Parts: sequence; C-alpha cells; structure tokens
Amino acid sequence: MTCGVKEIGLWVKLNRRLLVLAKEHRNRFTPFVRNFSSTGSDTTNTNDTQQSTTKTKRHPIKDIPDDEIKKSVFISQSHDIFTNLAFEDWMYQNFDFTTHHVLMLWSNDPCVVIGRHQNPFSEANVTRLRTNGIELARRNSGGGTVYHDRGNINLTFFTPRERYNRNYNLNIITRALFREWEIKADISPRDDITLNGNKISGTAAKLGQKNAYHHCTLLVSTDKSRLRDALCKENVQIESRATASVRSPVKNLIDVNCHVNVSQLETAIGYEFLRTAASTLDDGGRDMIMIQRGFQLINPTENWFPGLNKTRDQYASWDWRFGKTPKFSAHKTIQMKCNGKEQDVQLKITVEAGIIQQIALVLPNCETTIPVISTFCGKPYDEDNLLHITNATKGISLDNFTNAIDHSI
Repeated sequence: MTCGVKEIGLWVKLNRRLLVLAKEHRNRFTPFVRNFSSTGSDTTNTNDTQQSTTKTKRHPIKDIPDDEIKKSVFISQSHDIFTNLAFEDWMYQNFDFTTHHVLMLWSNDPCVVIGRHQNPFSEANVTRLRTNGIELARRNSGGGTVYHDRGNINLTFFTPRERYNRNYNLNIITRALFREWEIKADISPRDDITLNGNKISGTAAKLGQKNAYHHCTLLVSTDKSRLRDALCKENVQIESRATASVRSPVKNLIDVNCHVNVSQLETAIGYEFLRTAASTLDDGGRDMIMIQRGFQLINPTENWFPGLNKTRDQYASWDWRFGKTPKFSAHKTIQMKCNGKEQDVQLKITVEAGIIQQIALVLPNCETTIPVISTFCGKPYDEDNLLHITNATKGISLDNFTNAIDHSI
C-alpha cells in the first residue's frame, strides 16, 4: 500500500521522551536515546567498546536483518552553519548506528562551505563574503565547495561503516522526487544528482572506523545570482595541491516544478527514507513507516548534546577555516617602472597555514626572484592584504631592485 506526503504528516511527531531523556543526561556523554553511546569513530569508551566488539563477533553488522534496524529522521532547528556542522560531527562521534540508521535534514543561513582539503581563496573571494555577511565554513569531509541558503536542503545519511551505501542514499532522493512531483532526476558517475545535465545536488562523505556518513545538498529555491557572486573568486593565480572544485551548471527544483518547496520536500524525502528497507531499495510502504521511529525535531544545543559548543567553536575558528589550508603560492602580474617604462612583473606570495611566509618579485624572461621585505609577512593571507601588497609594490621602481642585486654581487 502506498500513501502520499499529506498522509505521512500523521506520522511526523516531536518525541517528548527524547527531550526528557536528553535533559536527564545533559551533563555527561550517556545515551539520550537507546542507541546513543560513546562508540563512535574517534572517541573510545572501554566498556562500550568491549560490548560493541562482543556484539559484532556474535552478529556482524552487515548481517543484521533489516527488520532489526530502525530508522529516524532528525530535522535540525538551527540555521547556523557551524552549529549544524558540530551537530553532524557529534552524531558521527557519539551515536551507535548499529541498529538505528538516521537521516539528518538541515538548512543554513547564507554561507559558503568548502571541503576539508580545499583552499578557500581558490574557491571564493573571502573578503567579499565577509563584507556581504556570508560565512565561510570548512566541513570535515572531502569534496568541493557549495553555497547554502534557506532554499537549499542538506541531507546527512548516518550508518555504521559496514553499511555505507552512497548509491542507496541518492536513490532515496530521486525516488522521493518522482513519487511526489514526477520529477525524473539522474545520478551521475560523480554521484551528483542532475536534471537535464544540470546539477541539483553535490555529494561528499566521511568514513571512520565504525561510523560513516554521506551528505549532500539539494537545490530547491536557492538565490542563484547570490550563489554565483559568492563563488566568484579574486583574479589571482593560485598554485596549490588543494582539492579543486569542479564547476557545473546548476538548476533549482522550482525551475522544473514551481510547486516544490523546502518543507514539503523534507517530508517527502524523510518519508521515502522511512518506508525503504535498510539494506535494499525495497518499498515497505505504510507498514514499514509504522514500525520506524519517525521524525524528530532536534534543537542542537549544549544542554542536549554535551560538548557541542566546543565543537562548534572549533568549526568557527580561524585555525580550522583558514589555518588548515594546504600550503600555496599566489601569483599576480603587476606593472612596475623600469628604465622609465612600465613593465609586467610577477608578484609571488607564499602562504603556509594561512599565514604569509614570503613575498617576492619574479623578473620577466629570467629565473631571478627578488625577496621583498614587508610587514605583511607573518600576517594572514586574504584579498585585502593582497591588494595592499600589490598597491605598495606598484609604486616601487624595478631599477632599485636590480641595482641592489648588482651591487651585492
């Protein structure tokens, strides 16, 4: 038997017992629902680890029958990117997904989110983002850069490592789109979701020793002009081993069906997740829905999730967002006076851990590099400091540099 999104609204509920248990255990990392424990990927509790090991030996995770696995849909009530990233990480670190799979749905105020191994200055103009009040965040998974706003849904599928299945998750989304609006979306070889060749969803993942998550975006009614402006970077050549984003044309779901909206789409995808078997794409319909744990409205705060504030502070810190940038060099062609004429010279700025280490001029048609002594060495790299350096360097005669070199020789 099948049923639509309007009918599934009967199953959407706020689990009051969840709130009560969370409050009882707010001062320690103990379960606030039956499946919460300190057996995540990067934290260890001796007793919990021993219990988990014993259970795994008796019944390997991959062999657990689907009817023993329950599902929940958690909808974050926060729209702060750093809070939601912290909550996602808290779940990954502390939840036991052995017999309880979770889909987290969340949306953010305008922000740009880069992958763990990316260079923010290769992906966007950080100074312009700051001026426009758009946060820049670095997530803990790989992949490319994305723009978030309230017209974009973020989905995180949590499972044990052994049950990680990206294709399964993407099919949940495409099936929900077709079931509710008859929108036929495709899954690309890169695990993007596309409509007529235009990208509506990008994807990334984090795989730990025990837990794993696959998260992706879904463009519903995002402001595409603001998206393009947010991802417009400074005109500077950057040499780096950082992961580069693959730019693709994008489309909103409302471009193909004006009736799609964020709230209804969250319900449709959550419903599809709950009605689908845990290890296959078999449709269990209403009967499957009735045995699941349903929808939970989650308020990610320190009271509910002890340690969340510390994790949020880490995600919001300069050291994480910019200090984790792989070493790179920025190259910009400037004009300097030489023998009374203007000549193109390349300015090279070497940056490590987000800090300017060296500034140099590379002379044209030769390999000569001239170090520039500047108070900007030791300062954070950004587009403002790049502008200050280039403006200051333009006013210097190249003859002074070359004469200094000849004299020293």
